[in-house]
Amino acid sequence: MISVSNDDSAVPVSQALFARAKAVSPGGVNSPVRAFRAVGGTPRFMASGSGAFLTDVDGNRYVDLVSSWGPLLLGHAHPEVIAAVNDAVSRGTSFGTPSEPEVLLAEEIVARAPAEQVRLVSSGTEATMSAIRLARGFTGRDLIIKFAGCYHGHVDALLAEAGSGLVTLGLPGTPGVPKEVAATTVVLPYNDRAAVEAAFAEYGDQVACLITEAAAGNMGTVPPLPGFNAFLAQICRKHNALFISDEVMTGFRVSRSGHWGLDGAVEGWKPDLVTFGKVMGGGFPAAAFGGRSDIMDHLAPVGPVYQAGTLSGNPVATTAGLATLRLATADVYAKPDRTAARIGAMASEALAAEGVAHVVQGAGNLFSVFWGVTDTVTDFAGAQAQEAWRYGAFFHAMLDAGVYLPPSAFESWFVSAAFDDQVLNIIAGALPAAAKAAARATPDKPLPNQ
Repeated sequence: MISVSNDDSAVPVSQALFARAKAVSPGGVNSPVRAFRAVGGTPRFMASGSGAFLTDVDGNRYVDLVSSWGPLLLGHAHPEVIAAVNDAVSRGTSFGTPSEPEVLLAEEIVARAPAEQVRLVSSGTEATMSAIRLARGFTGRDLIIKFAGCYHGHVDALLAEAGSGLVTLGLPGTPGVPKEVAATTVVLPYNDRAAVEAAFAEYGDQVACLITEAAAGNMGTVPPLPGFNAFLAQICRKHNALFISDEVMTGFRVSRSGHWGLDGAVEGWKPDLVTFGKVMGGGFPAAAFGGRSDIMDHLAPVGPVYQAGTLSGNPVATTAGLATLRLATADVYAKPDRTAARIGAMASEALAAEGVAHVVQGAGNLFSVFWGVTDTVTDFAGAQAQEAWRYGAFFHAMLDAGVYLPPSAFESWFVSAAFDDQVLNIIAGALPAAAKAAARATPDKPLPNQ
């Protein structure tokens, strides 16, 4: 293991970097889950990625089941993506003007997705924030409906959490969100048609939009019940509210057309607006929102709803995204589906052998494990009821065996098309000891030191 000197005692490089990072960044990270607070221990600082593997600054190599939280459908440092990016960088990194790659990427997205026009932005949060503003501007209404456990970025109005009762006006999910903003959000239990009907019965003429993850992936993986998304599209249309499908995670990952390709394209409905991110940036900061042309025409410079961004449509990011999407063939989509199913089955077999109650759930090639439960998890309350305290022990046993998992029980696992039999064998070899660790875990056992 590579080490650095710190006060005359050798410490791992990740540990030394984390100490330095905490002095200059809140919690030592730039996104909270990376701090390992949910699993304990020291975050691993990564130095490189190749195919299905990450290598940290201490020289440790891991199978990567995070895939940068979804964007790396093709795996790390795909040679054709890297070549396209290098060529783009050689011509300049940012122009602040229109450029051809952004047109090509927008055309590719429109050809694949339920959107007639798109506006490119730089992050999923920016995409959902802009879609909400556009929905309000288009309808002239203020109220938003969202679901507990669905994450749509750190937009003030979308951080509201569920309270008690059938329909609860949201309270701030975090300090810093004004009560007046939170009061414009109605939070409902996911997959609950009756709650949606009750909300529209009470607030229907005030609702600008309903936003949902196309398949929930931020409370663990909780897919919509059959027909649920179609029902949402229908009830929004009935009340002249807009239906926003958040495909930041699932878009262009679970199929060529995202999760809509698995339900809406088959069932014959489209969202009014849809948000994208992650895969469409090929590992670079890029996202988009789009939808019906008559709605998108309300955006400046055509319409009165303002939205802008200095790096929107960045030529390097759009080049990476376009290269990724063009390489995402039918075979590329089929392989992660098979891989995810196999890893889920292996994990289930290992946990069952140790007597750990669990449920493995998936949506396309997104999947996760729910701990200490035996029934399907359909909403946030069910996800919160799991024995999440088992996950820290499982996580660190896998990490020690060379498998990097999401550092939270409430995140989805992501595979890539770079996974092969060697990778699967590493995972298979790590699972028995990790399952034993999960079985031995207790809720009062402290997590490893931060």
